[in-house]
Amino acid sequence: MTTFDDRERAFETKFAMDEEMAFRVTARRNRLVGQWAAAKMGLTPEETDAYAKAVVQADFEESGDEDVIRKVVGDLTAAGVADGDEAAVRRALEEALVEARRQLMEAK
Repeated sequence: MTTFDDRERAFETKFAMDEEMAFRVTARRNRLVGQWAAAKMGLTPEETDAYAKAVVQADFEESGDEDVIRKVVGDLTAAGVADGDEAAVRRALEEALVEARRQLMEAK
C-alpha cells in the first residue's frame, strides 16, 4: 500500500460516512415533520407513527424536498388545517432539520 492509496481509501470512507449521515438527518427531519403535521391533524399516536413513516417514504419519490412538501400540504389541506400552507411546511422542514441534526449528534 502506498500513502496515496491510504489517503484515497480514507477519503472514500469519509465520503460514505458523510452521505450516510446526510441520509439519516433527512429521514429524521421528515419523520419530525410528519409528527408535526400529524399533531396539527389531531391523529392518534398510532396514526402519528404511521403518518411519519409515510412522510419519510414520500421523500423517495423524487430528489429534493418537493415530494415531501406536496404530500404534507395535501394532507393538511384535506384535513382542513387552516395554517397548513406550503410556507408553514417549509418552515417546519427548516426547524426539523436543526432538531434532527441535534438529535443525531447527541446520539453519537
